[in-house]
Amino acid sequence: MEAKLKYLLNILSVFFIVGCNNNEKQLTSIEFGKWKSNSDSLSIELQPNKFKNFRELLNWTGNVSCNDSIAKITINKENTIKTIYFQNPCWEKYACILTKRKNTIRIHNDSIYKAYKVYPLDSLYNIINRDVENNGKDPMLCENPKKLLFEISYWKKDLNNLYNTLDILTDDFEKITNNRDTRIWFSQRIKDLPAPPPPPLGQLEDIYSDK
Repeated sequence: MEAKLKYLLNILSVFFIVGCNNNEKQLTSIEFGKWKSNSDSLSIELQPNKFKNFRELLNWTGNVSCNDSIAKITINKENTIKTIYFQNPCWEKYACILTKRKNTIRIHNDSIYKAYKVYPLDSLYNIINRDVENNGKDPMLCENPKKLLFEISYWKKDLNNLYNTLDILTDDFEKITNNRDTRIWFSQRIKDLPAPPPPPLGQLEDIYSDK
């Protein structure tokens, strides 16, 4: 009886070890926004829940960049570990960095701002796809997929939905572009300037004329 019990325990141990090994094999690690110049040894984990508000998070991210490091967020999702790197510049070194608004998709408080219009977050896939496929055809949209920049900001104190937003953004971006070369910044919310007025009718005719 004792011998049979030991035999059963040995079999169960084998199954347990095999099961653990299978789980380890299925665990996948993926990275978004990690440029070739970035070293993971210089990356610092960002934990949004430790900040009182978005302003503190934004300042912390800027300080990380000024110390020649890079902020990252890790999302554990089922059998996937997703690491997202943020390319925030150090504003102490660069007084001003000009980014064309047409090359930017802004997400503020879980709404999308693009080309003077506001969209719900569940429209993100279509918004990204439209910019990626534009290639300069529409002057209000992204001129080149490699220049596409995502700016994220919040007014509210609750940053819990940030993980969900980043998860959706990176999933949609990879599906559309087949790569993980995201450019994501945290930024201060700046109100949109009013949309420029359309040119006079005669100028419109000149723009679309074949002559």
